[in-house]
Amino acid sequence: MNKFKKGVLFLLLLLPFAVFAQIPATEIRAVWLTTSWGLDWPTQGTSVEQQKEELRKQLDEFRRLNFNIIFFQVRARGTTFYKSAIEPQSSYFNNSNGFDPLAFAVEACHKRGLECHAWFVTFPMNTESKPIPKKKQKAAAKKHPDNYKLVKDSQWYLDPGDPKTKNHILSLVREIVSKYDIDGIHFDYIRYPNNDKTFPDEDTYKKYGKGKNLHQWRRDNINSLVFAIYDTVKSLKKWVQVSSSPLGRYKVLPHVPQDGWTAYDVVFQDAAYWLKAGKHDMLFPMMYHRNELFDPFVDDWILNSNLRPITPGLGVYQMMPSEKNWAIEDITKQMEYTRKSEASGQAYFRAQNILNNLKGIKDSVRAFYLYPSKLPPLKWLDNIAPNSPLDLKVYKDKDNFLHIEWKSPDESDDLTYTVYYSPTEYVDMKNPKYIIATRIKGTKISFPIKSGEYGFYYTVTASDRYHNESVIAFAAYFSHSERIQ
Repeated sequence: MNKFKKGVLFLLLLLPFAVFAQIPATEIRAVWLTTSWGLDWPTQGTSVEQQKEELRKQLDEFRRLNFNIIFFQVRARGTTFYKSAIEPQSSYFNNSNGFDPLAFAVEACHKRGLECHAWFVTFPMNTESKPIPKKKQKAAAKKHPDNYKLVKDSQWYLDPGDPKTKNHILSLVREIVSKYDIDGIHFDYIRYPNNDKTFPDEDTYKKYGKGKNLHQWRRDNINSLVFAIYDTVKSLKKWVQVSSSPLGRYKVLPHVPQDGWTAYDVVFQDAAYWLKAGKHDMLFPMMYHRNELFDPFVDDWILNSNLRPITPGLGVYQMMPSEKNWAIEDITKQMEYTRKSEASGQAYFRAQNILNNLKGIKDSVRAFYLYPSKLPPLKWLDNIAPNSPLDLKVYKDKDNFLHIEWKSPDESDDLTYTVYYSPTEYVDMKNPKYIIATRIKGTKISFPIKSGEYGFYYTVTASDRYHNESVIAFAAYFSHSERIQ
C-alpha cells in the first residue's frame, strides 16, 4: 500500500496559484546515478545490505523531490553493474551472495514510482594505470582484441569501425533488455573520442572504408550501431525507451561563439539524424555550458527533435570548486530556460551533487518540482490508451488515514496509476496541483488527513508502458467534515 507524508495534501492546497501555474503536469525529471568509482553509489567497503539501504534512501529522496527517471549506470569501461555472462562485474559494488545491483535498482525504482533506465557507457574500455610509451604500444596492443584501440597512451577504446565491436555491444544490449524489467536503455559515449585526428583506425578504415570520406565513414559507423541497437531493443520489448546523451552542441551555429567542440563535426555523432530516422525515442544532450553556449543550442536541438522529447542535461557538477565553480544561478537559469522553451524537461549530472545540496541545488529543485509530474506519451510507439480503472472507493479509517482503492481495467500488471483530487467534479488533468501521486504500482494508496469543513472529488487514471493515459474513472466525493462522518 502506498502511503504519503503527513500533511502533503494540505501543503498543495495552501500554495498560491502563481507558483503552480508555471509547472507542467507532464515533464521529464531525470538524474544520472554514477556507479563508476562509486561516485554516487555505493559507498565502498560496505555490506550488501548497507549498499541496498543506501540506494533505497537515495531513491526515496529523489521521489520526494518529484523526479521520475533514474539513469542507473550499468556498464562502464568494460565492466558491468549487473550479472553478465559476457563481461566481468565491476569491483565497485559488493557482489557477495549473488547481489545484482541492476535487478535491485529496477525493483526499488518501480516501488517508488520512478522509471529505471539502464545507463550504458558504450566505447571506452579499461584505462592503464600510467601512459604506455610509444615504443611499447604495439606490444601492449597485441595483448588486447584487435578491435581495441589505444587512445592518448592510456585509454583503451572499442573501434566503432570494426564489426566485432558492433556485435559485442549488441550482445550486451540483448542481455540487459532480455533479463531486466528496465524502462529504457541510455547510451553515453556513443561516439568517437575527442582527439579524432589521432584515433588509430587507419587499418580499419583501409579494410572497411570502401572509398568513403573518413569523417563520413566514422559517422556512418556510429549511425549503423545506433540503428541496430534500436531495432534490437524494439524486437525484444517495444516499450523500452532508447535514448542517448550526445554532446550538448550538435553543429556550429552562425553568430554563436565556438570552441571547436560539436557532436557532428568533432566526435561524429549525428544525433539529429537518429531522431529524424526514428531510431531514437528521446535525447538528453549534455548541455554543460553557460549562456550563449547553452540557450541557442537548446533551441537547435528542439528544432531537430522530430517531435521526440529533448531533455537538456544540466551540468550541476560544474558548481564544484574542483570544476568550474559555477554559481547556483547558472543552473537555476538553465532550469527556467528549459521549462519556458519547448524542451521536455531537465536531467542533472550527477546524483550526489543534488543529494548533497551543492550550493543549494536540492532546495532549488524542490521548489522547481513542487508537484509530481507525468511522463510524456510515446505515441510513435503506441497511441492506444488503456481503459479507465473501475470501482473507485474512498474511505477513512479510525487512524485518520484516507484510503483510495480501485480495480485494474484489465489483467495486465504493467499498468501504473495517477491519483487526482479536485474541489469540483471536473478534474483538470493538466494542472499538476491536483496530482496526488503518479506512476503508482498496485491499486490503492493511503495517506493521513485532517478533518475540516471541506470535501474533494477523488479519481484515478491508468497508464501503460508507453505513458498513454486513460480517461479518468468516475470520481468519488469524500467529505472531510467530522459532522458528516
